[in-house]
Amino acid sequence: MDVKSRNFIEVEIDKDLENGVYDSVMTRFPPEPNGYLHIGHAKSILLNYGLAKEYGGKFNLRFDDTNPTKEKTEFVDSIKEDVKWLGADWEDRLFFASDYFDRMYEAAVTLIKKGKAYVSELTADEMKEYRGTLTEPGKNDPSRDRSVEENLKLFEDMKNGVFADGERTLRAKVDMSSPNMNMRDPIIYRVAHMTHHNTGDKWCIYPMYDFAHPLEDAFEGISHSICTLEFEDHRPIYNWVVENVGFERPPRQIEFAKLYLNNVVTGKRYIKKLVENGTVDGWDDPRLVSIAGLRRRGYTPESIQKFVELAGVSKANSIAEMDMLEYCIREDLKSKDKRIMAVLDPVKLIIDNYPEGQTEMLTAVNNPENEELGTRQVEFGRELYIERNDFMEEPPKKYFRLFPGNEVRLMHAYFVTCTGCDKDENGNITAVHCTYDPATKQGEGQIDRKVKGTIHWVKADTAFKCEARLYENIVDEEKGVYDENGDVNVNPNSLVKMESCFVEPWLRDAKPYDSFQFVRNGFFCVDSKDSKDGAPVFNRVVSLKSSFKLPTQQ
Repeated sequence: MDVKSRNFIEVEIDKDLENGVYDSVMTRFPPEPNGYLHIGHAKSILLNYGLAKEYGGKFNLRFDDTNPTKEKTEFVDSIKEDVKWLGADWEDRLFFASDYFDRMYEAAVTLIKKGKAYVSELTADEMKEYRGTLTEPGKNDPSRDRSVEENLKLFEDMKNGVFADGERTLRAKVDMSSPNMNMRDPIIYRVAHMTHHNTGDKWCIYPMYDFAHPLEDAFEGISHSICTLEFEDHRPIYNWVVENVGFERPPRQIEFAKLYLNNVVTGKRYIKKLVENGTVDGWDDPRLVSIAGLRRRGYTPESIQKFVELAGVSKANSIAEMDMLEYCIREDLKSKDKRIMAVLDPVKLIIDNYPEGQTEMLTAVNNPENEELGTRQVEFGRELYIERNDFMEEPPKKYFRLFPGNEVRLMHAYFVTCTGCDKDENGNITAVHCTYDPATKQGEGQIDRKVKGTIHWVKADTAFKCEARLYENIVDEEKGVYDENGDVNVNPNSLVKMESCFVEPWLRDAKPYDSFQFVRNGFFCVDSKDSKDGAPVFNRVVSLKSSFKLPTQQ
């Protein structure tokens, strides 16, 4: 019998449940609402949600909104949409760190009363000087041994707006000689006179992340705080907070490796700059690997779930290639999407021996890999559009498409033989001419010859004219992600707009996020931002060819 291998987090949770450390499993995804989520966050979302679901537990979505300088309601709304879209259903378990500000204040008072926290007058520069280095211990804050009564009064003054920003801080009294810099009396509250998106002007002091986060987990009853490796060095202060505030069954922090993608931009400040200078049209630009951008481009939740599954859960950092993400979306769409004919770079094809004015309807299979998608009728006539690169006057060897004297199959239709072409005064080809063999209609007749080339087409007078957008990585991979100034090296070909494409006429009614396979051109999705009723814009999700190979199964 096959036994599913357990990742190291599952092994630790199993031990905790067996030993009675926790009665049940509760996890959370705790984003800061200071930007849009990206592909790396998807791993954390799906891992935390998946663990809760696996163990029959609960999953919380909680916003760590303790820094009002960078937070916006726009980001809150986008994150909620992204998490829900990925399939992580928090049901009615939506929380905000700011909901706990009163309780956090009381927790800080508890630490002061225990002699575990004190108010400091050091400036930021002085605090840096007192902190020491990796090789030298820090020095005690001159205010470290203030009385409990003085600290309680000063902390209340901080809350009541007596001090200016930066004039006072509340520090945890831990160990200024600790080899872990995070334990050298970290700041747990600072003065910040600013309006908060959720609490307004109620507070002019705000908790620091290393103090707020463990409290949030403890308040909610989180059993396992699953976070990325950069928080490993913060685990001692996490444990110090929950232990010294006094929780009977404190949460346990477990760290895993982040999901990195090669040659992509995920840093919020870099994306913000790309948005502000107009290089991209928003945080959801399809060239970005933000979850909103991937959704707009046409990626599906299932494809991202598969990508996260292939990446795996480990303690060792690794870098995935975009090829793997593209493999996942191809695998997901290849049996879901209808395969339709769309001509991106059109040139007219005239069938000289086809009766003028005649139209016939031909049957096309929607997807040979999925019979449930059925068939459709496509209109055929004397004048069609084909791809410009499907004709060459002087072709190289092994070119099997149209050239004078060569015969090809028109997909779902007839065999045609090329007889020549028309050109304008500049030598540009304006039309290709051919003749057709009526006996070859959809393979119905006795065909005693084979052709090596099959090309797609649309009927010229009824095809729907539209815009298609072809995407490449926004990063110029030859130059690297960033230049010497720290700006993104933008690929000038990252977006190509094909504004005179022709598709089957029924596609004019396609709706945002509808996706199709344009035969020979790739998978395309209707853009959710720039499309209008009756005028869809098509984003290429991914091309049809893949260089990614699944790892050999042992």
